[in-house]
Amino acid sequence: MIGLVLAAGAGRRLRPYTDTLPKALVPVDPEGAGTTTVLDLTLGNFAEVGLTDAAIVIGYRGEAVVERKAALEKKYGVKLHLVENDKAEIWNNAYSLWCARDILTEGVILANGDTVHPVSVEKTLLAARGQDRRIILALDTVKKLADEEMKVITDPSVPSRGVQRITKLMDPATATGEYIGVTLIESSAAADLADALKTTFEKDPDLYYEDGYQELVNRGFTIDTAPIGDVAWVEIDNHDDLKKARGIACQY
Repeated sequence: MIGLVLAAGAGRRLRPYTDTLPKALVPVDPEGAGTTTVLDLTLGNFAEVGLTDAAIVIGYRGEAVVERKAALEKKYGVKLHLVENDKAEIWNNAYSLWCARDILTEGVILANGDTVHPVSVEKTLLAARGQDRRIILALDTVKKLADEEMKVITDPSVPSRGVQRITKLMDPATATGEYIGVTLIESSAAADLADALKTTFEKDPDLYYEDGYQELVNRGFTIDTAPIGDVAWVEIDNHDDLKKARGIACQY
């Protein structure tokens, strides 16, 4: 199993940082000096749970990741493999994850390049493996939800199994929790997921990879969840989120 980071997005709401950097390299250290980024935190998490290889899907300002590759490998002891997304600035991330379809055959822990989270999330996902669970989503069942979150409804009879729906477009009151942007994907799910992602972006290039998850569910594939507990994390979409991220990052 290896790590996988989606770091191809432009993150226009984080300008001026993202004038020259992808979101994954926006500084989250309290001083904003760039000593710690989301990518740093994620690679650190991967290393702490014993992953020795990781792939990074790059696109927008990908040269900034290329320039830091050797330093990141040395710092975290993780061999990095870069995957190019040639449509990063025009298509959404269903295509971005599909670009890493060959990497999925290794079995991966997938992390969005804009999610600041503790290593306890990776540990929770790894602990949830087994019993034919092929895709496991990290789920926040504590946070109060609003319209923007990627919400999930699971089978009410078995809350940790059977995702029924995953979308931002649902009444928050009906959701079981929020998908935080970290998934464990077993190698046995790679072909099914790649096909669902292809169907998804061919239908609409603006769709998310989570819509690919929904496509899988619609086909009868069981996607599981693992509640992460009451932990501090944030998805960085704008400058308010970035401020929160800097307060969280210093805890880890």
